[in-house]
Amino acid sequence: MKLSLIVCVYNEKDSVLPVLERVHRAPLLPGWDREVIVVDNASTDGTQDLLRTVTYPDTRVIYQPRNMGKGTSIRTAIPECTGDYAFIQDADFEYDPNDYPLFLARAESDHPVAIFGSRTLGGRAIYKYIANYWGVRFLTGLTNLLYGAKLSDVATASKMVRTDVLQRLRLTGAGFDLDFELTDKLLRAGYEIVEVPIRYTPRTVEEGKKIRPWDGLWALRVIVRDRFLPLGQVIDRG
Repeated sequence: MKLSLIVCVYNEKDSVLPVLERVHRAPLLPGWDREVIVVDNASTDGTQDLLRTVTYPDTRVIYQPRNMGKGTSIRTAIPECTGDYAFIQDADFEYDPNDYPLFLARAESDHPVAIFGSRTLGGRAIYKYIANYWGVRFLTGLTNLLYGAKLSDVATASKMVRTDVLQRLRLTGAGFDLDFELTDKLLRAGYEIVEVPIRYTPRTVEEGKKIRPWDGLWALRVIVRDRFLPLGQVIDRG
């Protein structure tokens, strides 16, 4: 089995190399290999110079010609994935690569199409801003209502999806909205999403957090829009 790790990067010069080291050193279960696909979203802070020093095996770096958004970076990486599952990993310290075995164990035991890492499973509230917590609760509740799901954290960045399904989804999001579009279209296509509890270390805007309040409004629009899309715009059944 192989895990394709998608690492999206934009202006993360202070964290990108330590995160990539963690990604490569993180434990996997016996029988699993990894490949790492890094997509730099036209960083301007020296991140690209650091990425050019990367020599890890089974690692590719793709440089976007201009700032095209995190969603576009993920969509750029998806066709390059050759693993059985693809995993979205941020290039900061909020999400811990040492949680990979939790995802892989669930993949081996239940063979789900999608596994999300929940920051709130079990009633946890690990956030710097209370507005973020309640915003995620609202968007998660709305998703559950519209799609008949039972998720606890729809906005998590840690998402692992079977690669063949991911490559058939008709994703269009360019920014953070893709996190929600991916969830919507998996559910619309009839796939169950399971969750595992993960460690989470939130950061403030001053520390580099890039999500802003208007991203939540865009996510709301996407959640409602996707519920009523024709199935042909959700997934390629071919």
